[in-house]
Amino acid sequence: MARGHRRGNARLQSLGRALAGIPHLRSLRLHTRNAVVLPSRVDAALLEWIKGLPWRVTVVLHVNHAQELEGDAVEAIARLRSTGALLLNQSVLLRGINDDATTLVALSKRLHALGVLPYYLHLTDAVNGTAHFDVDEARGRALVDALARELPGYLVPRLVREVPGEDAKVVLAAGLMASNRCRGNLDIGHCEPE
Repeated sequence: MARGHRRGNARLQSLGRALAGIPHLRSLRLHTRNAVVLPSRVDAALLEWIKGLPWRVTVVLHVNHAQELEGDAVEAIARLRSTGALLLNQSVLLRGINDDATTLVALSKRLHALGVLPYYLHLTDAVNGTAHFDVDEARGRALVDALARELPGYLVPRLVREVPGEDAKVVLAAGLMASNRCRGNLDIGHCEPE
């Protein structure tokens, strides 16, 4: 185990002990890109820590493209699934990277095949140096609508944006409009991923 992993695991164990002192705590949500950018971080000690938590655990992955889901990343996700945690994914909509329906459909299907549910599709935050990745809200809404025509509802992520001063993300589109069709079938419940 890498020395940094040991320190990180020790910090997580300390955090877990501190959180255990909060009597009303019922669930814990963890966010990470480690499964795809540093799969070795999903090591035995981390997995045991997650399994030993007394709460319902949700792990939110940050995967933006199906091409990130290969090799060691697939194995790391399988290890996370073995903990019994609910696995969700949030992506950032990035111009020139994943801002087309074909790419996003492929991502949702690949995530589902690995036992991960697509959850959020974020519009970019206003951060210096990232304007070239911005996708406007209208395009984001159109993409979610296109996904809803191609995928069952549980594979369509909600389009969201962080708004300064708001307590939570603002949902801009959820792909659940009555007019949506999946392969021409009005009953979305009959759609299945390929």
